[in-house]
Amino acid sequence: MTINNESNGSATNGAAIIDPRVATMPSAPEKLAHLQKEIETHSQAYSNGDTDARLKLLETARSLVQAMETPQETMLRYCWAQPTAFASIETCIDLGIFFILAQTNKPKTVAELAATTGAEPELLGRIMKHLATMGVFVETGMNEYGRNGLTTTLAMKRYNDAWPCITGCTLPAANALPTWLKKNDYRSPTDGKDCPFTLGFKTDCHFFEFLNGKNPDYPELGAQFNNLMSAYHQGRPSWMDGNFYPVQSLIDGAKTGDEDVFIVDVGGNKGHDLEEFISKWPNTPGKLILQDQPQVLEDIESLNTAITPMVHDFYEEQPIKGARAYFLHSVLHDWNDETCKKILSQLAAVMTPGYSKLLINENVVPNTGAHWQATSLDLIMMIDLAAKERTEQQWHEVIEPVGLKITKIWTPLDSVESLIECELA
Repeated sequence: MTINNESNGSATNGAAIIDPRVATMPSAPEKLAHLQKEIETHSQAYSNGDTDARLKLLETARSLVQAMETPQETMLRYCWAQPTAFASIETCIDLGIFFILAQTNKPKTVAELAATTGAEPELLGRIMKHLATMGVFVETGMNEYGRNGLTTTLAMKRYNDAWPCITGCTLPAANALPTWLKKNDYRSPTDGKDCPFTLGFKTDCHFFEFLNGKNPDYPELGAQFNNLMSAYHQGRPSWMDGNFYPVQSLIDGAKTGDEDVFIVDVGGNKGHDLEEFISKWPNTPGKLILQDQPQVLEDIESLNTAITPMVHDFYEEQPIKGARAYFLHSVLHDWNDETCKKILSQLAAVMTPGYSKLLINENVVPNTGAHWQATSLDLIMMIDLAAKERTEQQWHEVIEPVGLKITKIWTPLDSVESLIECELA
C-alpha cells in the first residue's frame, strides 16, 4: 500500500515547529528505569502472596508499553489492530471457534477448524493469525492454534455475548460521537433521545427501548446486555464483604419488627445483589424488597424466598417508608443530573431522619489517576445514554439539592467502584 503525502516536513502551527521524527521515537523513554523497578517490586510482592499487587503490576506494565511504544506504533494499534481484532473475535464467536478450542489441550489446525465450522480455510487462517498476534489464541505452529485463558473464557456465552452486544448497541454510536459533538458545538449530550446513540443507529428510540426489543435486527440484544453486565460485575470487591463497608453496623441499628424493611433494592433488576446479600448475611432482620419494572420481574426464573419482588417505577412515589437502607446499584449513571435528582427525591421523601440510609454503588471517578475502566464507561454512558460516571464533586451536586448529604464514600484499594453512604441532611 503506497500513500502519497505532500507534507513530509515539519508540521507548523503559527511559530511552533513540530519535528516529525517524534512519531518514530519512544513516547517517554526517560520513564523506563523507574518503571522497570516498579515492575520488579510488584512482581515480587505478587509472588509473595500479595494479591493487590496484581493490579499494580498490570497498570505499571501498561505504563511501560505506553512509554516505550512510538506514537506511530500507537496510531497503528488503535486504527488497525484493535478494530480488526474486535471484528475478528465476533466472527470466531459466530463460528464457535472458541468453544471448539476450549474443549481440548491439543492445538488444532486451521484446516481442522475450517472443516468443523464450514468456513473457508484461507479466510479463517488470516483471522486467526491476527488474533494470535493480539493474544487471543496461541500460535503453536504454521496454521495451528491452541487455547489460553482468554480463548477458554470466550467459549462461555456469558462472556462472548459482550461482542455482539457492543456491536448492537454501542459501536455505531461511538463512531457517531465526533459528528454529533461537532454538530452540537462540542457540548455534552443531556437528552437520551438526542445523542450519539440516536445519530449512530438512526433511531428515535432511547437506548433502553432499543434493548427491550424495538430493534428487530438485534432480537437477542437485551439478553446479551444482561450477560455483559453480569460479566462486568463478576469478581469485583463487594460492599457486602466485611472489609468494604461495615454491614454489621447497619444490621445492629435496624428495627426487628415483622413489617420492618431492612433494604429496598431500587431498580434491582433480577435480584442478583439481594441474593448475594442474603447469602452473606443470612440473619439480617426485616424484609428485603426488590423493585423493578414488571417485565424485568416477570423474567426472573427463581428468587430466594427471603426476597419480596415489587413492581415499582423509581420516578414515582416510593411505597416503602422508613426502610433501614435504600440501595441503588449502577442506576444513576444511566441518567442525566436532573433525572437523578427526581429519582433521589422520591427516596429522600420516605427516609427516616437518623435511621434510614441511602447506599449508592457506583463509580466515583478520582480527580487524578482515574482507571481506564471508569473513564471508558463514562464515555459509553455519554454516547449511549447522554449520562455520565461522576466525580465526587459531581455526586455532591446531584445528591445535596434533594435534601441528602454524603456521610462517607467507601472505596477498596482494588476496586473502581465505590459505595456512597448518604443520610437526610
